[in-house]
Amino acid sequence: MTSTPLKGGGKATRSSCRSAGYSKVYTQRAPYHPDGVFMSFEGYNVEVRDRVKCISGVEGVPLSTQWGPQGYFYPIQIAQYGLSHYSKNLTEKPPHVEVYETAEEKDRASRSAEWTVPKGCSLSTVSDRAKFTSVKQFIAPDNTEGISLQLGNTRDFIISFDLKFITNGSVSVVLETTEKNQLFTVHYVSNNQLIAFKDRDIYYGIGPRTSWSTLTRDLVTDLRKGVGLSNTKAVKQTKIMPKRVVRLVAKGRGFLDNVTISATAHMAAFFAASNWLVRNQDERGGWPIMVTRKLGEGFKSLDPGWYSAMAQGQAISTLVRAYLLTKDHAFLSSALRATAPYKLPSEQRGVKAVFMNRHDWYEEYPTSPSSFVLNGFMYSLIGLYDLKETAGEKLGKEARVLYERGMESLKAMLPLYDTGSGTIYDLRHFMLGTAPNLARWDYHTTHINQLQLLSTIDESPIFKEFVKRWKSYLRGGRAKHN
Repeated sequence: MTSTPLKGGGKATRSSCRSAGYSKVYTQRAPYHPDGVFMSFEGYNVEVRDRVKCISGVEGVPLSTQWGPQGYFYPIQIAQYGLSHYSKNLTEKPPHVEVYETAEEKDRASRSAEWTVPKGCSLSTVSDRAKFTSVKQFIAPDNTEGISLQLGNTRDFIISFDLKFITNGSVSVVLETTEKNQLFTVHYVSNNQLIAFKDRDIYYGIGPRTSWSTLTRDLVTDLRKGVGLSNTKAVKQTKIMPKRVVRLVAKGRGFLDNVTISATAHMAAFFAASNWLVRNQDERGGWPIMVTRKLGEGFKSLDPGWYSAMAQGQAISTLVRAYLLTKDHAFLSSALRATAPYKLPSEQRGVKAVFMNRHDWYEEYPTSPSSFVLNGFMYSLIGLYDLKETAGEKLGKEARVLYERGMESLKAMLPLYDTGSGTIYDLRHFMLGTAPNLARWDYHTTHINQLQLLSTIDESPIFKEFVKRWKSYLRGGRAKHN
């Protein structure tokens, strides 16, 4: 697993990590269900990770610098972004939403004075046929200050608005910040530039936006990723935070509607991830990972375009939830196609390995020789479970067979990952004859959390036994010696 709960610190020692914040064993609240919280992901905050360069303005999903400073879309990270926001949506109270503009008559009395229209610009209320509603039409040439809407929100920092440009344009948000109360401006511009930062201006390309779409942006994340922009793999640390959303400024020619600010917008993030997965699945049913990955000495490098069983599984878990919410078959059929790489061996660009010629295994890293990473395998099984439970007997048959084979392998092979005082990350010691790759405490607790989940959907005593023993290792427990 490459996008762990809260990775980022140095390699801590096993004893110090044992009590560290990210080594948290979660109580399994209730039996796991495909439309419920995903493991303990309501505690994940993907976008704050320093290996997330920013949230793309065009795609609405995180861009990773995990293995390269240039940034690339990493399907595991995108699925985790979706699953964490989905889980937060189920566990948090609905947010307060402050509405600033709807262009409707009934709202006009209280709001009309809040727009500023400088000389050379115009703003009018027009009826939009596509939306069956009134919207604001703006004309603000580039050489003007632009038309602006006073916001003045000091409480919440997620802005959302419906937008349609007729020409190139931008919508900018002015923020008062904790940095000596200085004003910083985040510009959302109708181009494809990823992110730029100069003086106190941050720019995100949002694409042409020539048809109606909703832009939802977390201004805390957008400000901090801009100020922390660097040419290295990690975003620079910064203390800056927004204190007040001052105003919105529009330039160019276009239409605006439904301007709101809220504390959270979890479902917007979840659907951004779900839609990205549908759009970016390839003809083989996979989400290719477009960077080179070398797992370690003795393993051949994975060239760009490799598939990961963990990416396939977490993508399936995301898509199944999107299908259950919307009943849109595009999500389900994408999830069903995603089983294809599970059936193909690694050397045929699939993710399947076979241990000792007996046990089918789905590889997080389809290396040569096989690596048998435990946590990625368990995530791949949870995805298959979600799919077989959701798709029904006929459509879900393939997922069921793959799931059952995988679960047999897991039950047979779990003992190989137990050191008597902790767990092992993969089986390189067996495959390469090297020293074992001991799981850090955050991976050890991930193993426990995954087994706890599986123990609610499979009654085999092995899962509960291993959970109990592996939890004891966190408290310094040791297996008996001779």
